[in-house]
Amino acid sequence: MGNTLTETRFELPGQTGFYRGKVRDVYFLDRRIVLIATDRISAFDVILPRAIPYKGQVLSQIAFEFLNATADIVPNWVTNMPDPNVMLGFNCKPYPVEMVIRGYLAGHAWREYREGKRTLCGVSLPEGLKENDPLPQPIITPATKAQEGHDEDISRDEIIARGLVPEEQYKLLEEYTYRLFERGTSIARSRGLILVDTKYEFGTFEDSIHLIDEIHTPDSSRYFYAEGFEERQQKGEAQKQLSKEFVRQWLISQGFQGLEGQTMPEMTDEVVYNISERYIELYEQLTAKSFVRDNPDNIIDRIHQNIINAL
Repeated sequence: MGNTLTETRFELPGQTGFYRGKVRDVYFLDRRIVLIATDRISAFDVILPRAIPYKGQVLSQIAFEFLNATADIVPNWVTNMPDPNVMLGFNCKPYPVEMVIRGYLAGHAWREYREGKRTLCGVSLPEGLKENDPLPQPIITPATKAQEGHDEDISRDEIIARGLVPEEQYKLLEEYTYRLFERGTSIARSRGLILVDTKYEFGTFEDSIHLIDEIHTPDSSRYFYAEGFEERQQKGEAQKQLSKEFVRQWLISQGFQGLEGQTMPEMTDEVVYNISERYIELYEQLTAKSFVRDNPDNIIDRIHQNIINAL
């Protein structure tokens, strides 16, 4: 399966801190950060036992492209990309919420709806919807940003009442979220895809709101193929999609949803290869570019040297 980037352990010039997330290693350099997208993969807030070749490169390059494509809507944290797996940018203070926006009833929202819930994060949903149906209009269903374990749904009113985000700033986050989703939807449509749902994270740098983290990647977004969408809906068939949902569905089929007492299924070479190819497929479909597989040999040394050169 080739080499994969599972973790880094650098000591960078001017380093003031380090944070290892589910899939990213983040180095703090006072006013700047270095974000390294590893090949780790998570689902149901659990890191899976095997890394996925080229996944980090795919995520970084998609995120960098979409951050550049939306910089006219809201400033973002990235200043440059010194390596296919690395972005360098401003050290923003993050808001403790994720702005999840949905245009279709899919994934977590569908599972809640199927259980009989008609209100999600304070937003009312109409009766009579089927899985993957378009919603009357896009809805924002925020989630708290958990350091460990599962993120939790939260309503707009709760966010403001708990002082997680001041009301005037939250209104701006909502406005940016709708505009970013509209731009992402337009780009996806031009590439034969439907942007089903996604999430955005925001923070502040020098008292200015910035878009942070990644956007419109398969880890943060769900896409359907536009061709044949209506026909599949009418027949009640599963939608052909490009997202991490296929990983979740594979885990569910193996009896794993991240719950206590459940055993992680074995990830064979075939499973890992198929996941890698799906990530690359999404990159090529989304960017309309051929994916160039970077040489995975000496990947740690390559990344370290490129970061040092950029600093």
